[in-house]
Amino acid sequence: MSPKSLQQGNLSSPTMFLLLGFSSTYRAQVTLCLCFSLIYLVTVLGNLLIVTLIWLDAHLHSPMYFFLGHLSFLDICYSSVTLPKILGDSLSPQKTISFVGCITQIYFFLCFGGSECILLAAMAYDRYLAICQPLRYPALMSKKMCHCLVAISWLSGSFSSLIQAFLTACLPFCGSNMIDHLFCEIPFLLKASCSPNALLNKAALYALAGTIAMGSFLLTLVSYAHIIRAVLQKGTGTQRAFATCTSHLTVVTLFFGTGAIAYLVPHSSGSKEIDEVLALLYAVVTPMLNPIIYSLRNSEVKGAIGKALHREVLRMSTK
Repeated sequence: MSPKSLQQGNLSSPTMFLLLGFSSTYRAQVTLCLCFSLIYLVTVLGNLLIVTLIWLDAHLHSPMYFFLGHLSFLDICYSSVTLPKILGDSLSPQKTISFVGCITQIYFFLCFGGSECILLAAMAYDRYLAICQPLRYPALMSKKMCHCLVAISWLSGSFSSLIQAFLTACLPFCGSNMIDHLFCEIPFLLKASCSPNALLNKAALYALAGTIAMGSFLLTLVSYAHIIRAVLQKGTGTQRAFATCTSHLTVVTLFFGTGAIAYLVPHSSGSKEIDEVLALLYAVVTPMLNPIIYSLRNSEVKGAIGKALHREVLRMSTK
């Protein structure tokens, strides 16, 4: 099926979209395929390692690592929404996606992304209670509270993304079904739409996404403001406790920073390459880096990895 034939038919309700965010040269496509394959492999294996360690090691059965396990699971889901399709398109001569597939991709991308925003805020709140309310921490961050916070993150992300996906599915596409991007994402579908209420649609979609993202970011910011004040006031003990926050703070900076640059900073019409790089950063690279960051900057995770490797060596040596 040619690009020209893809543009024919009922243009207000396209059945297929053509993705234009890939190089047409064979060498570049092979390079992209190898890079995306490696990234996806590292993402899945790294996050599965974190989930497995938290599940098996009793020393990691605490609220902080309970949230980290869910974050790693979310990262696997989040990257799996886009990377397998990007990987397949990197070598495919016809880089297409069905209308239903595009809307489905948008829903799950926003669902997992929104859930991760709220989960990162819950992790910041957990660190606030651990450092600023240490005596009340076991009661305030009980197992029931942990499950409630995780459920809120999943439900909020699902509900918000359902509305955004529905509004996007209702957009008319009168002149073109080409998406100048690596995968289906709302800003690029808005560009392709011919809706007379484009600004209203854009405002509604951004308001929903902004409520989740900005609300989570502000809660994270407030938590860390209290944490930093406690560290400065109480001295050495809390400074050691603050060391447990550095991994989380690095992940928050990467996730919210790249997303904010991609969505809030205006780009010129000739910035296709910049848009693609930013999209890869927050959709592909960040989920890969999260387990690496937590492994390198967290002594308990490194200790759990060391013990697991030691047990495996002993098991193999006894055979």
